Amino acid sequence: MNWLKKLDFFFRNDSLCSRKFSGAMVHCAKIDKILIANRGEIACRIIKTTKKLGIKTVAIYSDADKNSLHVECADEAYYIGSAPSAESYLKQDAIITTAQKAQCQAIHPGYGFLSENTEFAESCQKQNIIFIGPSAKAIREMGIKSTSKNIMIKAGVPVIRGYHGYDQSDSTLVKEATNLGFPLLIKAVRGGGGKGMRIAWREEEFFQALESARTESLKAFGDSSILLEQYITRPRHIEVQIFADTYGNVVHLFERDCSIQRRHQKVIEEAPAPGITQKLREELGATAVRAAKAVNYVGAGTIEFIMDQHTHSFHFMEMNTRLQVEHPITEMITGIDLVEWQLKIASGEELPLKQKDIKLKGHSFESRIYSENPNDRFLPGAGKLEYLTLPLESENVRVETGVRQNDEVSVYYDPLIAKLVIWGKDRKEALNIMKCKLSECNIIGVDTNVEFIKDIFKHPRFQNAAVHTGFIEEHCTSLFSEIPVPVQIIAKGSLGLILCEKLDLTRFSTRADSLLHPFTIKTGFRLNHTLCRRIHFFVGSKKFFVDVKYVKKDSYAMRINNSGPWRKVTGLLKKKEFVLELKSDIDGVIEKTRLVKIKNDLHMFTHDRKWSLLMPHTEFCDYVSNQTYIESTATISPMSGIVDKILVKKGDNVTAGDQLLVVIAMKMEYSIAATSNGVVEDILCNVGDYVPKSKLLIKFRNNEDTYR
Repeated sequence: MNWLKKLDFFFRNDSLCSRKFSGAMVHCAKIDKILIANRGEIACRIIKTTKKLGIKTVAIYSDADKNSLHVECADEAYYIGSAPSAESYLKQDAIITTAQKAQCQAIHPGYGFLSENTEFAESCQKQNIIFIGPSAKAIREMGIKSTSKNIMIKAGVPVIRGYHGYDQSDSTLVKEATNLGFPLLIKAVRGGGGKGMRIAWREEEFFQALESARTESLKAFGDSSILLEQYITRPRHIEVQIFADTYGNVVHLFERDCSIQRRHQKVIEEAPAPGITQKLREELGATAVRAAKAVNYVGAGTIEFIMDQHTHSFHFMEMNTRLQVEHPITEMITGIDLVEWQLKIASGEELPLKQKDIKLKGHSFESRIYSENPNDRFLPGAGKLEYLTLPLESENVRVETGVRQNDEVSVYYDPLIAKLVIWGKDRKEALNIMKCKLSECNIIGVDTNVEFIKDIFKHPRFQNAAVHTGFIEEHCTSLFSEIPVPVQIIAKGSLGLILCEKLDLTRFSTRADSLLHPFTIKTGFRLNHTLCRRIHFFVGSKKFFVDVKYVKKDSYAMRINNSGPWRKVTGLLKKKEFVLELKSDIDGVIEKTRLVKIKNDLHMFTHDRKWSLLMPHTEFCDYVSNQTYIESTATISPMSGIVDKILVKKGDNVTAGDQLLVVIAMKMEYSIAATSNGVVEDILCNVGDYVPKSKLLIKFRNNEDTYR
């Protein structure tokens, strides 16, 4: 059974919840077929509920998504355009035409893309298609942050001090910024997800931050308008889920804490918010309901607040007029299927429950698993998922994803791979389950943030619920500290490599460092009648060599980098489909490890961390030895993406810090600056080009016409 059939598992013995939610098949009189104007995991998530309700689904797809999971799961799928979202998932007329062609009564926008687009909601209404979301008026009023704040002020909802005016001239913005003082938050008036958001810490940083926010906002939302707010350092990000119907009924479904963020985007969310008293919880819920009523809201929405972590005073930040990425944790603590409620409300039904009937039970966490490199400024990455396994779903574990093994993480869209959602009877239990299940998220082919998320959950301050939006920055020393490679890992990896040969999983080349079975090596030598060999590999940037003595069958002695004692190592390797299970005995300590062999490299998944043993290749060694030279004479793309702007031309003199070009990828704009002084010798890319990570983009020479 999947999690949708088990959401009421936690409530079946609760005497306070006499009404079993979503248990019976529900027939929506007005809606029996919908088009999902989205992709990836949210499209798959919506399909799970529609299948339960007997509603047919129509997917749309771009060139990049023809073979994607959401296309496979839907009843029908229609081609919508080329890979860039502006030419596919943002094509309003084409999407509405497709819905009409497929005879859909409604369109579900998911989140992102057109979910908060006023014009799209209005177009659906004009074509007699139900938009599964709020009215266009509510989207407009809440989507323009300056307007929403003015409405909230009139409704008596506390709002952060700032400038929300229509005058967007530089002179006015500078004046208002000076009046507010620094640090200052610059935010796009439309959209969300951290796009078009910059912090100006000092007055001299204001113009650069302003221009960057405007540019990103224009690309993401088609509007460069911004607002200014006082920047509250290290607050908590608390949001309240609300729901309203067309009969004037509005309820809240408690709060979520979304304070763990990077680049102003959420990474870990939990519900309910830790450390919140019942009185404060009721006050947050009542304020959120009042905010929704102020705009005659209908459907699912979220009121986001900034909360002082010490005093617990809170202020309205914005309203998201759509389903949130983190909605599953609310579902887990309430037992309510929010997508089903969306469909009911869109069909003209009343809210299924009154406020007094909505009960909070237990605690839930969500971890967003991204294709990104936390150790390189969280830069997103694209590539093939060469290996992907995620935890099995159960009563207290949900996995939401839009990809499978061998799928591509596309440069054109969000780098989200999956969401891992768990439930426990309290925060401590939920936290322990999450730590355990994260170790079952095994991914090879792209960099991910899995190990980083594990480290956050292990952090004592996080375990004590001392969370705020600056948590990652505050604890960067401990979260980003280099982790030494244990000698047991080196020995275990060496054993795995040797046993892989015996299974004959991969044909190795005949180069000098090839790993051949020891008992067939003709050029081997004997030391005290014991056959020996040396194995070379990298773990990260560290090079290791392991001397191995073959004592007897399946029994070895190993020493790492000519230091320390010889260790007694034995083990067994079992092959289960593409996965290998290693049972090792190292100096009397027996452990089990999952191994995955990709070409010549070995990836190990232990109970607490992933380790990769990379076999040295000639080209890799050349790259490492020349890295300093390359970086000093050229600009290299830090991530896969599309060249958006080139700000220099051949022959230009540049100094360290000058902006050279802009690369965009996965909803992120990245400005690349010169790292040293020089003259542009050659530009090896054009605007619009796709460039992979580490591609040479610009070559330099110094003023004396010689390379540095």
